[in-house]
Amino acid sequence: MTTTAPDRVVATQAGVDLLTKLSELHGGLMIHQSGGCCDGSAPMCYPVGEFRIGQRDVLVGEIDLPDPLPAVRVWIGGDQFEAWKHTQLIIDVVPGRGAGFSLEAPEGVRFLSRARAFTDDENNLLEASPPKVGADFD
Repeated sequence: MTTTAPDRVVATQAGVDLLTKLSELHGGLMIHQSGGCCDGSAPMCYPVGEFRIGQRDVLVGEIDLPDPLPAVRVWIGGDQFEAWKHTQLIIDVVPGRGAGFSLEAPEGVRFLSRARAFTDDENNLLEASPPKVGADFD
């Protein structure tokens, strides 16, 4: 049995590569996991500060990029987090253009969320360390 809580969000190598490219072009980035409005439930990538985080939005985690680029914070709405908290969010990239305002649109690819269900042990570890929400930040 593991004693360390798993990451709530990870990215495939394609996801890290695209986030690296976009960060080099646009500066620091953030992702908000859409709740079904724009482009279904696609992860939407924005420059830091271009999307207002709500008080109930949940910081799912961060995706590390190569130095010296800053990590990408990944957020999700509070209600959606409650429905998805038993799964690890996996940020991936697929060919094609999404319908939203995400930064990758001109690249001919789009971000896609995949998920892996946490084990019972992982869920227990995660319950012991709840994530921060927008209200926790200034």
